[in-house]
Amino acid sequence: MSASPTTDDSSSLSRRAWLVVGLLFPVALLNYLDRQMIASMKVSVMGEIKDIGSEENWGHMLASFKWVYAIFSPIGGYIADRFSRKLTICSSLFVWSLITWLTGHVGSFDQLYWARTAMGISEAFYIPAALALIADYHTGGTRSRAVGVHQMGIYCGVMTGGFAGFVADSPDLGWRSMFDFTGLAGILYAIPLLFLLRDVPRQSSASEPMAKPSAANAFTELLTNRNFILLVLYFTLPALAAWVVRDWMPAILQKAFNISQGKAGVSAALYWQAAALLSAILGGWLADRWMQRSERGRIYVSAIGMMLIIPAMYGVGNAPALNSFALAIGSLVLFGIGWGFFDCNNMPILSQITRPELRATGYGVMNFVSMTSGGVADWGFGVMSDRHVPLNLIFGVFALVCVVSLIIVLMIRPKPGA
Repeated sequence: MSASPTTDDSSSLSRRAWLVVGLLFPVALLNYLDRQMIASMKVSVMGEIKDIGSEENWGHMLASFKWVYAIFSPIGGYIADRFSRKLTICSSLFVWSLITWLTGHVGSFDQLYWARTAMGISEAFYIPAALALIADYHTGGTRSRAVGVHQMGIYCGVMTGGFAGFVADSPDLGWRSMFDFTGLAGILYAIPLLFLLRDVPRQSSASEPMAKPSAANAFTELLTNRNFILLVLYFTLPALAAWVVRDWMPAILQKAFNISQGKAGVSAALYWQAAALLSAILGGWLADRWMQRSERGRIYVSAIGMMLIIPAMYGVGNAPALNSFALAIGSLVLFGIGWGFFDCNNMPILSQITRPELRATGYGVMNFVSMTSGGVADWGFGVMSDRHVPLNLIFGVFALVCVVSLIIVLMIRPKPGA
């Protein structure tokens, strides 16, 4: 039998695998742009919607998004595993984009609160399904790189969201125009995506039969897996700091260094997200190479990232007290480098400790715990800001939490050959 058909099939599958990453890149960008840009336009939104009132209310709104996102993430992951990753992704994009457009037309705090809450529900279905689909296609030595490219879309979304402050400051545009534009872009992109994206057909075998477990069996299998519990903890603890950096850093920089809303938004997002973008590619490449020598290669690369995040947290927390804008930006860049190494390897590590039929559900559970905790961090940071708790104390605690995370990831034992 000629080897040519096998070679052709392999080449075709490789092209399809990278096409899937390319198709999902703009979805990932919109996923984080739509949620991030409001942080850069905080002053304009609060200035127009007077009944928001306090930092605590703003933090409560941010927390509500995360809490409903958390609750629906495992549900979205299970639906993607049980039925279709493609349909889960396309439906999520269409619905959250519609809600984004509606957010640009709210007139009160209650309306804004419920719009952001509804967005949290709709966006929760995307990430678990998308990363599981990428892992389905990238079965060999490209998995970390493929996830890293997808995560670049997220970082581009956050960076683009950082410029939203300039749009909000423009008298000809304003903050509502950002929600109008991005909402319509997502609605329109969902239509061709539905026709271009494909699920990977499941093939059963004697060694690993195809199985789509019931919800009870799926969650039981995950929650009795020691390595999965460790990964959930590792995934969650540094996210406490990351969500505060994403959601509050524009306001922190504006207040600490007396700069404009536009400059604060760009400074808070552009530098560290650009660093994360580049390090995700480097970290993905390094992890895939390291896996050729050790099944713990992805774990080691992720651990290196966590080691960089620890000093970054101390720098971010102490920069305002030292009145050093350079220290703040330098620390954010270091944080971004560490985050890229960490972020591109979470799904690949999950794929080493769970079977394919549970990947989206597993990531949904990880999101549930992480986002719930992130919501508490957002709300808590707002409360502590109202009470004037020093930033160096808050971020010092974040740094210690990351030390614990570093220990946890090194305790994970992947399955041989996974």
